[in-house]
Amino acid sequence: MAIKVGITGGIGSGKSVVSRLLGIMGIPVYISDIEAKRITNTDEVIRRELCALVGEEVFQNGELNRPLLAAYMFGYPERTKEVNGIIHPQVKNDFRQWAGQLSSKPLVGMESAILIESGFRDEVDVLVMVYAPLDIRVERAMRRDGSSRDLVMKRIEAQMSDEVKRSQADFVIVNDDETPLIPQVLELISLLSKNNHYLCSAKNN
Repeated sequence: MAIKVGITGGIGSGKSVVSRLLGIMGIPVYISDIEAKRITNTDEVIRRELCALVGEEVFQNGELNRPLLAAYMFGYPERTKEVNGIIHPQVKNDFRQWAGQLSSKPLVGMESAILIESGFRDEVDVLVMVYAPLDIRVERAMRRDGSSRDLVMKRIEAQMSDEVKRSQADFVIVNDDETPLIPQVLELISLLSKNNHYLCSAKNN
């Protein structure tokens, strides 16, 4: 049975970089944001329940109308909770199936910015937080998304704080543009593995 590693961190922390490094080292990583978008567009249960909640126009030409859904949820925490209550269980089931198909692997990962908030903590065996100082996170997000500082700060403030994430994490990876990432990722893997066969697994796939 594969050890399931949860990878989380706030906007601009660099969790996707850590996930890519794990992938290079032969450890498959389930990217929750990408898979949730796929599932939302294809799952009939989600489609039916979102249409009942928001209206038929929440899907257009078979695709989720994301601006409409975002407008529906904006400023309404209870609406957001309802929408997440429709989508997250289906993503959780999909992750379980995905991980089950990879049970022969020593390690698999799941990347999610809201891993704790969405109730996925119990789905993973180890929780890894990718941490970066706030000013670095803001600058990264501004460059990546072309957003203003105010908008990035509002998004960060809407997320769970780094302090809470750190308190629940089993392992913290520092991504501050100074501390080397690869040695930290290798340290994580060595702590979770009894041998080094994972380093060769990517070549054998």
